[in-house]
Amino acid sequence: MEKKARPPVVVILGHVDHGKTTLLDYIRKSHIAEKEYGRITQSIGAWEIDTGIKGYNTSKITFIDTPGHEAFVELRARGAKAADIAILIIDAKESVKPQTVESIYHIKQAKIPFIVAVNKIDLPEANPKKVYLDLQKHGVIVESLGGDVVAVEISAKTGQGVKDLLEAILLLSSDKGFVWDEKSLEAYIIETKKDKRGPVASAIVKNGVLKVGEFVYLGEERIKVRGMFDDLGKPVKEAFPSKPVEILGFEELPPVGALLSNKPYKLEKEEEERKVSKPSSSAAPFDIEEIFEKKDEGKKLSLVIRADTQGSLDAILGKLSKNDRFEIVLSGIGSITKADVFLAKTSKAVVLGFNVEPTDDAEAVSRDLKVPIRTYKLIYELLEEIEEVVDLLEKKEVEQKFKGEVKILATFIIDGKKVYGGKVVKGKIELSDEVVAFRGEREIGSSRLVSLKIRAKPVKEVKAGAECGLLFEPALDLKEGDVVKSVL
Repeated sequence: MEKKARPPVVVILGHVDHGKTTLLDYIRKSHIAEKEYGRITQSIGAWEIDTGIKGYNTSKITFIDTPGHEAFVELRARGAKAADIAILIIDAKESVKPQTVESIYHIKQAKIPFIVAVNKIDLPEANPKKVYLDLQKHGVIVESLGGDVVAVEISAKTGQGVKDLLEAILLLSSDKGFVWDEKSLEAYIIETKKDKRGPVASAIVKNGVLKVGEFVYLGEERIKVRGMFDDLGKPVKEAFPSKPVEILGFEELPPVGALLSNKPYKLEKEEEERKVSKPSSSAAPFDIEEIFEKKDEGKKLSLVIRADTQGSLDAILGKLSKNDRFEIVLSGIGSITKADVFLAKTSKAVVLGFNVEPTDDAEAVSRDLKVPIRTYKLIYELLEEIEEVVDLLEKKEVEQKFKGEVKILATFIIDGKKVYGGKVVKGKIELSDEVVAFRGEREIGSSRLVSLKIRAKPVKEVKAGAECGLLFEPALDLKEGDVVKSVL
């Protein structure tokens, strides 16, 4: 089936007061007729413009009008792939600020392309060169300094450079080749509310066509689309990709980030639990096994860290930087926020707080998403517990390198060769396996399994619970009670 180009869906992130709202308002007012501009349904959460710029795959752009990076990472934590491109907006006078750094982390975790918009370039104190140099400290290198990140200097107030920014979005979109087909519907919920019409969900279509009167699925729940409205509040009969719409037809409000499809699908286990369970009265437990299950072999332990002061944070980061098993996803000063929890969910991280507590919202979301939060009053307690987790993680990974274990039950000398009787106690072992022998916790040798028998009959493998005879070359000097593990 032929794929067609679709408009990019763009989200704007950055530090508070760096001009996001001003930029969105300027773009809206400039590209929508004055009489229509006043009618835009602000609560829909997204809107579409036609830039009129020719020469690219599309001239249209959809902007997600959400309140900053917190909403963005909430969508990501729910699995929604609503945004295609991010704009990182930075005040040319104030340069990089804490929320700028957080936004960089969120964009990198989302693995979507982004453009830097240096705002307030009309001010005499504007210093874009300082912005670019400050960004370098956080791994963002703009094209003028030899990097690959596009930077556009703008004034959201006067409109200077805004057309260049829109063209940069269209160019990046064409390079990335955002496309769609009619095979399957994919639409993501970005906002929900209740009004006189009942439960209303705002969604952005990413694939397929959403039509009034048709049935869609939220997991295995079948929902009829009773009505749709665009960002001007006008009723529409169908919505094509990148089109934001309000949808009527839900019995209850769907979760933000949920996927609407034309086929039933299994909701994530956590989504199912959210539907039937009530939050517990305490923060999510620090479940080591759950963390292990989320980590792939060889991966670092990811951490989101908040502290009360920069001095405390520097001391903690200084200690943790000496161990390459840690990956600091985000660090900062102040209370643990809902955005921190969403980011931890997306990056499979643990949230740590030193002399700070989670906000009520953050604590509720941590229970909801089962994201571990741990807070400490003493630095050494924080470091000791995390070191303990890493030790356990390393031990677990060592265990995961083996596919089977045999406990030695007896030893024999046959034709001058040492032969062993054993029982497979875990996994399976196979002929020609590389093996490592242990006496207690101590490794005592390695070899290869060259003969494997059950009741004197040669076999190629033996699974857990069965006894067998074994011969290794080179020979191993084993005793009863030793364990031999086969290497993956």
